[in-house]
Amino acid sequence: MAAHDHLSLCLCDLIRLLWTLLLPCLYLCLVLTAILVLLVIGVRMWLQRARSARRARERSPTVAFFHPYCNAGGGGERVLWCALRALQNRYQDFSFVVYTGDQGVTGEQILNGAQRRFDIRLPRPVRFVFLKHRLLVEAAVYPHFTLLGQSVGSIFLGWEALTEFVPDVYLDSMGYAFTLPLFRYLGGCWVGSYVHYPTVSTDMLAVVRERNPRFNHANFISSNPVLSALKVVYYCAFALLYGLAGSCSHAVMVNSTWTLGHILALWRAPNRTSVVYPPCDVRAFLDAPLEEDADRKCHRLVSVAQFRPEKDHRLQIRSFRKLLDRRRGPEREALTLVMIGGCRNEEDEERVLMLRGLCQELGVADRVEFKLNIPFEELKRELTGATIGLHTMWNEHFGIGVVECMAAGAVILAHKSGAKLDIVVPHDGQPTGFLADDEDGYADAMERVLALTPAARLEIRRNARLSVARFSDQEFEASFLAATEPLMANLER
Repeated sequence: MAAHDHLSLCLCDLIRLLWTLLLPCLYLCLVLTAILVLLVIGVRMWLQRARSARRARERSPTVAFFHPYCNAGGGGERVLWCALRALQNRYQDFSFVVYTGDQGVTGEQILNGAQRRFDIRLPRPVRFVFLKHRLLVEAAVYPHFTLLGQSVGSIFLGWEALTEFVPDVYLDSMGYAFTLPLFRYLGGCWVGSYVHYPTVSTDMLAVVRERNPRFNHANFISSNPVLSALKVVYYCAFALLYGLAGSCSHAVMVNSTWTLGHILALWRAPNRTSVVYPPCDVRAFLDAPLEEDADRKCHRLVSVAQFRPEKDHRLQIRSFRKLLDRRRGPEREALTLVMIGGCRNEEDEERVLMLRGLCQELGVADRVEFKLNIPFEELKRELTGATIGLHTMWNEHFGIGVVECMAAGAVILAHKSGAKLDIVVPHDGQPTGFLADDEDGYADAMERVLALTPAARLEIRRNARLSVARFSDQEFEASFLAATEPLMANLER
């Protein structure tokens, strides 16, 4: 028998074998699919019975916020407390729940912390559901495939939250989009989301494609074309899943036009998406008078941002060092960089220690102050006394700290990217601040601000204060209530 005939027989036998296995495989797939559907239906019925029993006891609908880090002191937490206050004032008969992963604190301590940091007091108590597995969404747990790991972890954390308490309306206020289908399809809830920052974006894809090293793109990947290509595929696949999960939301709120563009591209829900600028406590800062600072002997450059890697505090320190190198004697001693921010966990605290070490290494430790988790009154005092407000995050989704600096009367110097292009814009054709994107640019801009006459600085500060009225608590509450009205209307029927 010829070799090619023997090969033909082998191929025929292989085809017959695969054909005989085809029907059993199809049957197995159908059986497994049916089991999965029945399991989902069973879980959904069990969860809905739990909600019905709770509604019978309490006789009021419940709105739940998913915010695992609600005791942190960042802008996202300010959104949470302002949103809760607005809903409690509007819907007097509703109950409210917050899912949090904070341990070692009580609900009363969390609310007291919100009042101390943000000067926000809720009109009524809220119930806290304390989740035990917040570690599942910690970035440190996933040194590789961090986005995927945190997203899968958020599903398990969301499952814990759902089994602990089944609400009528579920609002994700931290950006855990993969919890949305869980609460919608298993919990039978009306779901909404407030997106501070897209988990994946076209900008992130561009960083990988261009092989540009950043805090979330390691050098060993950016320097390797094969690894960079694989990461692009990974990001594209993840973006598809992220879009499918986000599209489950009945109402989508985003914090800037920059975020809006990315979310519309990924979630594809334009009819359900609206821009709701986050609340900034501008009223508290507007009380401070704006006057010329001609008598000011020392200039404080104040940064307000949580101590997370994406905030790029290292850029602030290095730029400040370049500024100090241009000055000698009393001129150098007259400058102080004040770094204010919240620490969420030990990882953030270790980051502060590394920043302190960088200050020692660069020889500027005597001119840099760190202030962690400070109360609101001290924050207000620092900002109203600052000459320059400093912000360095690349593609910041919004930047509440930027708005607060402008309202307080500091001349803002922010990164030339992201939503800062929404905020640091001319008012009536006049400048409201400065933008930069690297060490030299920041150092030059700081030098320029300090070289301005007190009258010129005052004019910029006045324009900036007038421009931030659109970011007030009142504007946020009105926009938030309008965006969530479709969800709440379903509970009032």
